Order: sequence, then structure tokens, then C-alpha cells
Amino acid sequence: MSAQKSNNLIKLMAGVAVSAVFLYLAFGSIDLGQMKHSFQTANYWLFIPSALCWIVAHWLRSIRWRLFFKPIRSISIRRLFSATMIGYMGNTVLPAHLGEFFRANVVGNREGIPTSSVLATLLLERIIDVLSLLVIMVAAVLIYPFPDWVTKSGYIMFALILGLFIFLILLKQQNRWTMGLVQWGLGLLPKPIAGKLKEILYAFINGINGLQNKVDYLRMFALSIAIWFSYWAGLHILFYSFDFVSIYGVSTISSVVLLVITTISVIVPSSPGYVGTYHYLCQLSLELFGVPLSAGLSYAIVAHGISTLPTAFVGFVFAWKEGMTRLKSGDD
Repeated sequence: MSAQKSNNLIKLMAGVAVSAVFLYLAFGSIDLGQMKHSFQTANYWLFIPSALCWIVAHWLRSIRWRLFFKPIRSISIRRLFSATMIGYMGNTVLPAHLGEFFRANVVGNREGIPTSSVLATLLLERIIDVLSLLVIMVAAVLIYPFPDWVTKSGYIMFALILGLFIFLILLKQQNRWTMGLVQWGLGLLPKPIAGKLKEILYAFINGINGLQNKVDYLRMFALSIAIWFSYWAGLHILFYSFDFVSIYGVSTISSVVLLVITTISVIVPSSPGYVGTYHYLCQLSLELFGVPLSAGLSYAIVAHGISTLPTAFVGFVFAWKEGMTRLKSGDD
């Protein structure tokens, strides 16, 4: 067995172990009768618009991704949507977000772009997603009456976001001075860490350099809002499917908090498809708003299935059309 395959197997086994623990926590204190009642009384027709919200979010993500390729090449949204869906399909069946390499390969091989360049745009996308998530998190903390320690954490996060925003402005407007300061700071860190941070930073710089005018920035900002709104809508619609609004009084802020925490659950290393981590953290999020653990787990099972299965199916169709068996792995 090669070192790479051995490493992937270790990641898979570790992910499965993490998922097993979280599944045990999720199912450890539930009432099967209450879960059954939640499924029996759910409005299944609302599953359809909820699933469509996730597909729309991925389509919008493809449009935003196209902006990052402007200095490299003009690529059709259809090609980028195909790659995006294949990538998410890969993340559903493979550990450690390996689907991102499928995504990069589809664009790189079909458009003649080095895979490393495509991965740089994906890195930029992830940075923007994290920034957007932090903004949403801060907004939720400021609006919802969380405990004091959570609110104080929100203020700290807001200060960090503001500082990062100022840094990005300086990076764009005063690149030489800012990079000199960054190089000095990186020199204080161990070489492996400094090298990784430098790689991330240069990928981000190349990405924002591709945004050539104010219109591009406005488009990126508007698309980011639309993407997260679509994700939120997909979760919020399911509140009505399970009648949580009238029974437990959940609100818009409830689904915003749920969006933030379930997104974090995707980041936690686990088995393919984020099984276990998503279910448990979704369950705990709903409990904050008075939803019993059993009903919350029923919701989590449906939300997880809706956010992954239709996407995986569409991704599989695109992968078959793209001839994934002919795609190479690794860098060009």
C-alpha cells in the first residue's frame, strides 16, 4: 500500500471513529416514539423547496467562483457548476474534503489550467466563506440573548473581523509595506507553519487581484449574501415542515444560529458526508430554542439528507458525463 493510500485510510478510520462518537451522543438520550411521531406528522412536500435551496446555493457559488478566474480565463458557469457538484459529491463519499481535488481536476483538465491554480481559487473561496460565517455568527450573538460569555465572545470576534478587514484593505492598497510587515511576522514562526501561512496568503492575494474593480467586489459581496441566504432558507423551510414554528416558537434567528453551528460541524473532521457531527450539533442547536432532543434529531436527519443526497446525485450525474474515470489525481 502506498504512503498516500495509507494516509487516506488513516484519515477515513479516524473520521469514522469521530462520527461514531457523535452518533452515540446524538442517539444516546432520545425517545424513538417521539422521533417516529415527528416523521409521521412532517410535511414532506416542503422537503422539495428546501432541497432546491441547496442546489441554488451551489449554482450561486459557481457564479461567484467564476469571478476568481477572471485574470486566468473565462470559464462557463455550467462547467463550474458541474465541477462544484462533483466536488460536493466527492465530499459526501470521501473523507477529509477530498472532493475538492475532484472539483479542481474537472476545471483544470477540461480548461487546461494547472490544478494548483484552481486550488488557489478554492482556497480563496474558503477564506471568504469563513469571513462570511464569522459575520453571521457575530450578528446572531448580538441579536439573540445568549449567555454573557457568548456575547463577549461575539464582541471579540467582531473586533477580529474588523482587524482582518483593515488588514485586507492595506494588503490591496499598500501591498509592499503590508507584505514587508507580514514577512517579518512570519519570520518569527516555525518554518513549516510560516510556509503554510505564506501559501494561503499568496493564494488570497492572487484571488483578490483578480477582482479588478468595485463592481467585482460588489458582485462577490452580493453573491456571498445570496449563497448564505439560500442555505438559511433551506433550513428555515424545514422548521415549517416539522411545525417547529407553532409548537416551539422557533424564529428566524433560530435558523441563523442553526446555520452557523451546522456549518461548523462540517469543518470538524469526520466520516464522509459529515455523519454524526452534523446530527449532534444540529440537535444541540435546536435544543437551545426549546426543541426536544428527539424531535431535533428527526429534523437533523432530514436536514442532513436534503443537504447531501440530492447534491450527491446531481454530482454523480455530472461526474458520469465528465468521464471521471479519465481524470488524473494530484497536481499538473
